[in-house]
Amino acid sequence: MRSGLKLLVTGLMACAALPAAAASPAGIQGEDRAAALFDTLVAQTPRLRVFLQAMPKGADLHNHLWGTPYAEEFLGWAAEDGLCVDRAALAIVAGPCAAPARPAAAGLTTADPALYDDMINALSTRAHAAGVGRDERTGHNQFFATFDKFAPVAIRSAGRMLASARDKAAGDHVQYVELMQNTGAMTMFAIDAGRQPFDARDMAGSLARIAPAMPPALTAAGAELAAMRAEADRLQHCGQPAAEGGCAVDVRYLSFALRESPPAVVFAQLAFAFALAERDPAVVGVNIVQPEDGPVSTADYDLHMAMLAFFHARHPTVKISAHAGELALGLVPPAALRDHIAKAVAAGASRIGHGVDIAHETDAPALLARMARGDIAVEINLTSNDTILGVKGAAHPLALYRAAGVPVVLSTDDEGVSRSDMTNEYLRAATEQGLTYRDLKAIARSGIAHAFMTPADKAKAVARLEADFATFETEIVRARF
Repeated sequence: MRSGLKLLVTGLMACAALPAAAASPAGIQGEDRAAALFDTLVAQTPRLRVFLQAMPKGADLHNHLWGTPYAEEFLGWAAEDGLCVDRAALAIVAGPCAAPARPAAAGLTTADPALYDDMINALSTRAHAAGVGRDERTGHNQFFATFDKFAPVAIRSAGRMLASARDKAAGDHVQYVELMQNTGAMTMFAIDAGRQPFDARDMAGSLARIAPAMPPALTAAGAELAAMRAEADRLQHCGQPAAEGGCAVDVRYLSFALRESPPAVVFAQLAFAFALAERDPAVVGVNIVQPEDGPVSTADYDLHMAMLAFFHARHPTVKISAHAGELALGLVPPAALRDHIAKAVAAGASRIGHGVDIAHETDAPALLARMARGDIAVEINLTSNDTILGVKGAAHPLALYRAAGVPVVLSTDDEGVSRSDMTNEYLRAATEQGLTYRDLKAIARSGIAHAFMTPADKAKAVARLEADFATFETEIVRARF
């Protein structure tokens, strides 16, 4: 926390002092001073970035582990592991590196800088964000195309990815992260279980057929998660004098189902995810992911919600955060915009991921009132929503949710793919959505309030966040802004 505040003081003290009348009235509090300073910086983006970088941000509750590393990190790991870069497919591939592939380790940045540059664009949305290639590939398609391209290195880099995620969170003063991550044990279980007959009319019977194979897979999954954390701890020197800042970031996991899979596989993934969350304290909830506008996702949406409701009834203590409403007019026919969020809420979701199409929902006011009444938070991903859906600024429903009293949190989604970070999400909330310092502080608190923690862990997290805010705001006062 102190390093960020030192940067804040150094970068802003000489050029952003408040007017004399606002600088030192009797009895002014740290939060008032921070809010007043924020107001002077909101039209000065670089200075505002420095302020927000050092600001405590609570939690990141919508973060896909595979989407967190930047392309440069994946290429570096591919080089370390002897993988290849396919010049034609612009993808990382396994060896041997026969043409058109070449070794990722063979001085790619200097020997073939053009290929290296193309690879960064292929593994992220950088080119799309810069306005390159928009006619060839939409932001939506480019975003979702990246994952297969870096999969060969991602599947062998769980510990490295976790260390990367913790490092980024620490740099943004995020203290708690819920990462969406599955294990190899779950994948193998779901493949095998997916071969069993599945009957949507008899989910209890379908579960009984696959349940006997679950216990050893659950044990293996727990061991994988522990090994991933141990590797990240080793990489970041946790518990040692040279421990990196990421060691202090508290990480938990959300297990998920892939909604573009066949029904039997989705059912098996959800069965495993709920059982793992009930068994392993490192896994705090369940989600369902992949493009909501995909042909299988759209056709099977009601079935998937019925599965969630089935397992929610059997595991009532397991929390659900459901991707729902990550849609926009034109991406899908209007009928697909009318009820996805409402059905996710009805299935038992405690949080909604994205929720962008809320204004298209049938009786949106009643749904918003239900979410506010039920304290069902929305995970807002401003950069992702802009890149994938083209929804930003006044077209984004953030203001609608806040006006209705629905809790909102800011999150990164896939910060490496989107070339963003949590500070940028707060920056966009301020500059594009008009949020004030107190609004952002409330959102940081909301992140902790709506995290899937135990009550005891949440109490500790709240105390830590409030202490960080007190330090942050006190340092501003002492700097005499």
